[in-house]
Amino acid sequence: MKVLCVAEKPSVAKSIAQILSGGRISNRNTKDKYIKNYDFLCKDAENRDVRVTMTSVKGHLMAIDFPEQYQVWGKCSPLCLFEAPIIKSVMKGMEPIRDNIASEAAKSDKLIIWTDCDREGENIGAEIVNVSRQANHRIQVLRARFSSISNQPIIQAWRSPVQLDTRQVAAVDARSELDLRIGAAFTRFQTLGFKRLIQGAQKQVISYGSCQFPTLGFVVDQYLKAENFITETFWKISVTLERDGSKVEFWWARGHLFDQLACLVLYEQCVEHPIATVLKVQSKETKKWKPYPLTTVELQKAGTRFLRMSSQKIMTVAEALYNKGFISYPRTETNEFPPSMDLKSLITAQETSTVWGDYARKLSNGAFRAPRKGKQNDQAHPPIHPTKNTASLTGDEKTVYEFIVRRFLACCSDDAKGNETHVEISIADENFSTT
Repeated sequence: MKVLCVAEKPSVAKSIAQILSGGRISNRNTKDKYIKNYDFLCKDAENRDVRVTMTSVKGHLMAIDFPEQYQVWGKCSPLCLFEAPIIKSVMKGMEPIRDNIASEAAKSDKLIIWTDCDREGENIGAEIVNVSRQANHRIQVLRARFSSISNQPIIQAWRSPVQLDTRQVAAVDARSELDLRIGAAFTRFQTLGFKRLIQGAQKQVISYGSCQFPTLGFVVDQYLKAENFITETFWKISVTLERDGSKVEFWWARGHLFDQLACLVLYEQCVEHPIATVLKVQSKETKKWKPYPLTTVELQKAGTRFLRMSSQKIMTVAEALYNKGFISYPRTETNEFPPSMDLKSLITAQETSTVWGDYARKLSNGAFRAPRKGKQNDQAHPPIHPTKNTASLTGDEKTVYEFIVRRFLACCSDDAKGNETHVEISIADENFSTT
């Protein structure tokens, strides 16, 4: 039996081929300099030897557009674009990739889709199926589901493929059609309308996008809030205690005053009677909950806050780490680990680290605690987590990887425990407090 496997990216195809073949592969060049065909032998789920060719695409093969007669702005009203026919064709520059898939499919009995396991990946898989079936209408089609490019998930996906999810394929097709129709119609409507109203707009295109327009609204709203904000001067009294090299600041119970004279009078009273009377000292044990398992949104938010990187940059780096097999799939809404997932083996893999290896060993030796369970589950991927330890990363990849590992280890730890002391004092009948 001959099996054709197609991944979404060249680097992923190479990594999967290395895992399934045990490193015993041969490769062939294609007409696209970035795409290679990897040939090897592999055991299937019934332990039979099968011949496998692993190749890839570079994202979407196809795109939708209007027929030529609707692409000239002056030949039809923008309203016509809501009902105009739509054609789907191979994108310019993707013909060599299409030809390679068609050629390999014609010689294969089975096609297994190895694109990313999300809606977009499912739709790319459908495009691959379309090209393959034009070359071989009898080819059997299956879909491999995996969350990380590491040995166990890849081998499990190879042994238990499923069917392509046509509902996700249709969802992406619907969104693409809406984006095209709405974007094209409103872009033409705005551009043609504003040309008559705005001087100098004759040569400009005023675009409209289903995402960009509401986003622009948020930006403008925030801008107007800042522009319309009226600053007002205020005054406050602060008390600082310095002892044994430590400094503690007490906060005024009144917060602040907008009356400078009133604040100055109260301040002078405090200066004239500077002895502080302790009103209350209250100590209690406190607990800080450990974080939920990491989702895409949390990765972007925390990364922007702590790593000082843009959300786009963080996702670009995370995708690269995923493609290299260091982390799980970075696009997930799930914030709870499935009960069947072997978290302790992932912790054990981090014990060789010279940075957090000692902490990982403590978790393995009895300090492990089950992660918190969130309320989000996209039923597609587990939370973002490291799949293996590495010391070879540098720059942004090292920074993002370290954050993901530390977050994962924190999820598998006990909640933080400590003591909190609240102190209230009075100076000249003015109350201050600190915690």
